[in-house]
Amino acid sequence: MSTPFPFTAVVGQDDLRLALLLNAVSPAVGGVLVRGEKGTAKSTAVRALSALLPEVAVVPGCRFSCDPAAPDPACPDGPHEPGAGIHRPARMVELPVGASEDRLVGALDIERALAEGVKAFEPGLLADAHRGILYVDEVNLLHDHLVDLLLDAAAMGASYVEREGVSVRHAARFLLVGTMNPEEGELRPQLLDRFGLTVEVAASREPDLRVEVVKRRLAHDADPAAFAGRWAAEESAVRARIAAARELLPSVLLGDGALRQIAATCAAFEVDGMRADIVMARTATALAAWAGRTEVLAEDVRQAALLALPHRRRRNPFDAPGLDEDKLDDTLQEFADPPGSDEDDDPDPDGPGGGPGGGGGQPEAGPQGGERARPEEPGEGEPAPAGPGEQSAVRAGEPFRTKALSVPGIGEGAAGRRSRARTEHGRTTGARRPQGALTKLHLAATVRAAAPHQRARGRSGRGLVVRRDDLRQATREGREGNLVLFVVDASGSMAARQRMGAVKGAVLSLLLDAYQRRDKVGLVTFRGAGADVALPPTSSVDAAAVRLESLPTGGRTPLAAGLLKAHDVLRVERLRDPGRRPLLLVVTDGRATGGPEPVANAGRAARLFGADGVASVVVDCESGPVRLGLAGQLAAELGGTAVTLDELRADAIAGLVKDVRRRAA
Repeated sequence: MSTPFPFTAVVGQDDLRLALLLNAVSPAVGGVLVRGEKGTAKSTAVRALSALLPEVAVVPGCRFSCDPAAPDPACPDGPHEPGAGIHRPARMVELPVGASEDRLVGALDIERALAEGVKAFEPGLLADAHRGILYVDEVNLLHDHLVDLLLDAAAMGASYVEREGVSVRHAARFLLVGTMNPEEGELRPQLLDRFGLTVEVAASREPDLRVEVVKRRLAHDADPAAFAGRWAAEESAVRARIAAARELLPSVLLGDGALRQIAATCAAFEVDGMRADIVMARTATALAAWAGRTEVLAEDVRQAALLALPHRRRRNPFDAPGLDEDKLDDTLQEFADPPGSDEDDDPDPDGPGGGPGGGGGQPEAGPQGGERARPEEPGEGEPAPAGPGEQSAVRAGEPFRTKALSVPGIGEGAAGRRSRARTEHGRTTGARRPQGALTKLHLAATVRAAAPHQRARGRSGRGLVVRRDDLRQATREGREGNLVLFVVDASGSMAARQRMGAVKGAVLSLLLDAYQRRDKVGLVTFRGAGADVALPPTSSVDAAAVRLESLPTGGRTPLAAGLLKAHDVLRVERLRDPGRRPLLLVVTDGRATGGPEPVANAGRAARLFGADGVASVVVDCESGPVRLGLAGQLAAELGGTAVTLDELRADAIAGLVKDVRRRAA
């Protein structure tokens, strides 16, 4: 068995370590979502935490880790008689991004359930993680229905498995930790809210700290056991402190003054619902216990706000997470207890709460703690600065709710919310023989398949004699996410500042729609002498919004170059992700003035998409009393549909766009 990197040897990342330790002290805090760039010790810290958790007592032979002192009366392996158990280390269970629903929650043997009425249940990862840690790396890439199941189990402390009227329930209480790189896409806001705490991590820009990181990593890789031995004393001290804080936790007093500050802070930052208040209260209590105190102080409330509120105050997907710390301090000061109360006393900075990750108090400044500034977008792929004949970037207009655009037909892509697709979840549309393991039984089709053979199989009782060949898999139809590739005209014909602001507002609205429908997005722009891939296909809609905001305009209109560049992007992406169907959105007034034979070449480039069967929409940005209708002609060449900016709004004429393209069978 490999030796994990010691938790106490992680350099910096004080907020990350503190958030994990607070959940170890009080799992009721609700878990941690760790957001950050690649290579910032997210996974290392989470895996190292499991070695610090106290051992758990379990009923011998129980697959669901029942506590022998208070066994679960509904345990599928029960009933258990209270008594002595065996001790084992707390588990850390990893949930792979590509896991199935049955792997997560467990599965019933449908064949035995139908034929024998037996609840033959194979536990899943939720059962393995009970009373331990469930770690989900790249949680933002996990299918939505799995995230829903995961968070429901974490909130209720139990997992329910139901198949055609047969159900099993078992306890599932665990410390939930998710890590994600925001560049690869965000979690939905309602899912963000279900994580108790969130931490933003970034690599230090201090050379000395970076040197120390490399030294420790190399030392661990060279001799893991010896490296762990050098940190054994620190690990034991933290393990003992966790145990002491757990014992102290029930004695911690959360006074009315601290509660008033918590409520005022949540109201000041306009968070939705009451979950934030509850999480802040539990976090502040855990902070006090971690610091060895029995009373919650104002500094605990402040630290709890910095951990529990940043991901709850976001108003739209393109806002950066974080808190205005000046506003936080003003709110805490306004609702502080009157002078002379105990809560106004400054704690001993060298006491139990001092030091990195010591609980209570303000996080360290710099990139390792507190609010992290939104990272600058990398220079690669960015449009060139405005040059001669070009205008600088203008701000986007206000976004609006757009018409629902979808790709026609039925796909088989990644789960999402845009176009029809055959999926594991959705409405049942038919049945087929299972290919591999049976996951969704079609009961009526199975009974119909088995019924003609009952006499030949010697059926004599009431039960149905079911064989493997009788089982039928339900086919279901749901929604998939698509690759939405934006091709934006940034030429001089689009450069009127008021007009370009409206165009950017429309594209921003479509980006917001893509975010909500779980699409991948890409951005191609054309102006002047050619076209650029401003953003390769990605799940990070935020990145696309940033590139759009900084897009300058001006120059000629090389429409053919933009379409050919988009065609190359789709060709490469088709090789990388063949199951994800594309939707091309061309935002232009239809003019073509750049390059040789601009009109003819643009037509030839457009017909390439029609030949490939790519669904397309042209957003017609032409304005003024005299209109040439060039965008409509482009849409016809593409084999798609043209809509104006006004028609793009969801409150425009009902039923304008159902599918982006209709073809004869």
